[in-house]
This record gives sequence, structure tokens and C-alpha cells, in this order.
Amino acid sequence: MTGTTSIRESSIATDFANFAPSEITGDRILAAIDVGTNSIHMVVVKIQPDLPAFTIVDREKETVRLGDFNEATGGLSEAAMERAIKALKRCCAIATSLKAEDIVAVATSAVREASNGQAFIERVYDEIGLAINLISGTEEARRIYLGVLSGVEFNGEPHAIIDIGGGSTELILGTGEPHRFLSSTKVGAVRLTAQFVSTDPISEPEFSTLRAYVRGMIEPNTTGLKSHLQPEEPIQLMGTSGTIECLAALVASDRLGLVPDPLNGFQMTYEEVSRLVETLRQATYAERLEMPEMSARRAEIIVAGAVILQEAMGLLNADRITICERALREGVVVDWMLTHGLIEDRMQFQKSVRQRNILKTAKKYKVHLDRSGRVAQFAMDLFEQTRGSLHTWGNMEKEVLWAAAILHNCGHFVSHSSHHKHSYYLIRNGELLGYTETELEVIANIARYHRKSTPKKKHDNYRSLPTRYHRQMVTHLSALLRLAVALDRRGIGAVESIACDFDTDTNVLKMDIIPAHANDDCASEMWNLNYKKDYFEQVFEVKLAARLIAC
Repeated sequence: MTGTTSIRESSIATDFANFAPSEITGDRILAAIDVGTNSIHMVVVKIQPDLPAFTIVDREKETVRLGDFNEATGGLSEAAMERAIKALKRCCAIATSLKAEDIVAVATSAVREASNGQAFIERVYDEIGLAINLISGTEEARRIYLGVLSGVEFNGEPHAIIDIGGGSTELILGTGEPHRFLSSTKVGAVRLTAQFVSTDPISEPEFSTLRAYVRGMIEPNTTGLKSHLQPEEPIQLMGTSGTIECLAALVASDRLGLVPDPLNGFQMTYEEVSRLVETLRQATYAERLEMPEMSARRAEIIVAGAVILQEAMGLLNADRITICERALREGVVVDWMLTHGLIEDRMQFQKSVRQRNILKTAKKYKVHLDRSGRVAQFAMDLFEQTRGSLHTWGNMEKEVLWAAAILHNCGHFVSHSSHHKHSYYLIRNGELLGYTETELEVIANIARYHRKSTPKKKHDNYRSLPTRYHRQMVTHLSALLRLAVALDRRGIGAVESIACDFDTDTNVLKMDIIPAHANDDCASEMWNLNYKKDYFEQVFEVKLAARLIAC
């Protein structure tokens, strides 16, 4: 039985690989924006698909401090949002001037946790036309890994990566192949400064509290990372982010009398970091501001950032750390290249990360993959055979429908009763890698509406979809999924295939159903299809006429 499941999983993944867009040649320009807790960063790259590789043609950074929350509401402050929108407008103008064909923006810790984070995303879209993708901490870690891999060759040796942001710190372990460990912890330089630092220079009690808190928060993830190493297996530590680069610049200035440009590949020891922490904690804000490469905003938060690095290095038993200037935004570029079928080299393992995580989640919740695979195939057939006549959705929407079809019954893991609602919850909170928060919300909603109630604005899950576009996607694709589920009503593979043809004169979608066995009238499937077709007919404003074609 196990062998059969494995083969089926493989075939599903192989089939889905065919969804990748056709090969595109010629250089392409892409902009990637990281909307962080402390800063907004953008890289504009020229992608050369024939290599495949990308070259950074422009970098932009602005410290907007989105993490300065409104204490009364727990949300982003009006001033912070205005600073961010101004910076994003400038980024978009630069990207447009450089003829970027796409601008991909992701938001992390501050927007994830703010009570008005979704409202901010909608406001950015309304005022600028820029769609921001909210990603989970684990997904952020995965993309940081991709960004580092785009600039560093690991040679199969284990590397730990630490990225210290304004609101969170990511720890990653990998060898250049699939990651071994991904984590995100709610400790960041902006967050900790706001929570623990009120004196200048920081007082001994505040410093002791800060250090103890950091150690307590990151120790579980450093322990988790080390548990994925073989006994006595050495690791090399790499650091990314503005905080670590600033610390490296201070060490380099002290040791070399100058700051290397670029910092990429520069190493600093644990002893140097520890000495620097002592220097920073004893310095006033004005004194820190006089240090090399220190901006006013960085000087405010650098003590907390330095403590995070020192504690992480100590817990990982790392005697030195190497700087890598590629991180999340470069990872966003790599992910875009993977999604668009432009990478076939050593990161090929990441190309199907979405599909593999869907199948992994299906196994976790004991989904019957043979059955869900048939439903997914019917959904794909319906999607393709009605594309252009009933809808104009593209490959990305097709991929979302496939994911929902595979996981639509995962709620059975909780309970048979109202399992469609349980499916929504499990998908929405499963932290599936490779997907943005909005994509997860769409997938979960499509699965939620594969049976029983149709989408309604009074439903919190449907109302939480960010735009009318996303609500329409859920409405259309859930209607297709309902028919696909009906075609496998008994779960025995009674229907071999379907063939649809839309008659524009009569406004009728004709569906021929070919049974798998000549002596099976597929009565249960035909009845269920007729029972569920009302919603489909209402959504697409057509009539459905299904008939069984004898073998």
C-alpha cells in the first residue's frame, strides 16, 4: 500500500510540472521589494534566462520603521504607513523607469502582526496599484535561503544562516539542496528596542533583561537547528541583513581601518562580536551615531541587534560568521524565476516546492491521494475545457485550484461532520511553503466551498479575502471543484474522463462522461452532478447538459 501511495504522489507531481509556462527567451527586468519592519528594500535585476542568472542593476533602501506601532491599537501608525507608501511610490517609479516587467513585493513581520496590516495592504494597492504579498515567517526563511543560494556555493556542506530583521530573526540550515531546517522567531532589533530599551546608554538592568529575553526566545530554534546536524558535523555560519552588515562594518573598520565594499564574504569572529557588544552597550546614542557606516535609525536599534547576533552565535557554538549580502529580496527574485520555469540548475529541487508541500500536507492529514488525485484531474480538465469560453483564468489560478482539489477533504482528519470547514482551517494555518498568505486564503476558501454552503459575504473567511478579484476567483474555482468532486462521488474511479464543449448558440455546456467500466451506469455520479450543477450554472450563467457515453 505504501508503494502505491508513493507512485501516485510522484505521478501527481509530475503531471503538475506541466503547468509551468512555456520557455521564454531574452533578458527580462524584474523588481523585488521587501517591506520590512525597519526598512523597505528594493532590488531591480536583469534576468538572463539562457544562463540562467540575474544581475542586480539597482538597489534602493529607505528606513520607514513600520514597526513603530500605535500602542493603543496594536496597528501600524498613520505616520509609518505614510512613510512606507511614499517609499513604495518611489520604488515603483524607479522600477518603471528601468522598464521592469513585474514588481513583486512581500511584507513580513510588522505587517503580519499589525491589527491593520491587511488594511495597509489594501491601501497600498488603492493608492499605488502595487500588490503586496504577505508571507509567513517560515516562508520568509525559505526565500532568504534561496537568496543566499543565488550568491553562494555551499558545496554540499551544512551552512547555518541567520537573518536579523526589525521584527523577527530567521534561522536556516541547508547544504545547497532542500533545506534541513527553517525557523522564524519574534525577536528583532526594532521590536526589542521598543520593548526593553529606554535608557541612554542602556542601563545594566535593561541590558541584562534584554540579553536573558533574547536567549530564552532563540534557544529553542538554535537547539532545533542543531538537532538536524549529524554528530560532530561542523557548520559554517552566514549572516544577512542590515543589522549584521552594520556590525561587520564596525568590526572591519576597527580591524582594517576601512570598510570593504562589498562586505560580501567578510568574516568576523565571536570574540569580535562580543567586544563590539560591550562597546555599543556603553555608548550613548550620539556616540554610536559617530561610528562608521552608522545611520541615525540604525544607531537607535543596533544594541538590540548586536545582542541577538552574539547570543545566536554562542548558542550555535559558532566561532565566526561570514557576511552574505543576498537575502530575502534576492530570494523573491529566485522564487519568481522558479515559478516562471526559468531555473533548471542546482536549485531545480525548489521548482516544485509548492506541489511537494501540498502533497506533504495531504499525507500529514491522511488524505486519500488516489481519490484526491482523480478529483484534481477532473478539476484540471474542467478548467482547461472551459478556459476561453466560460472564464479567462490563467496558469497561476489553475495551480491554486489543483492545490485546493488535492486538500479539499483534509478536514476529515478532524471530523467527518463539517469537514469542509475543518479543511479551511487546516489549510489556512498549515504554513504551506511556497505560498503567500493571500494564496493560502484563496486555496482554503476554494476547499471550504467544495460542498454545502456557497460563498457568502457574511462568512468571515470569504469576507477576509483582500479584493473582489480574489473573491471572484474563489467563486469560479469552487464551482469547478464541486463538479469535479461529484464526478468521483463513490471514490472508486467510476468515471474515466470527460469532454466538454460549449455551445454558444444555446448557451449550454455539453459534458460527455466516459465511464471506466462498460457495465457501470455511473448513476451515483450522474445524480450528484445534477444535484450540484445549480451553483455552477448560476456562477457562469450557462446550462450544463451531462450525458453518459457508453464504452
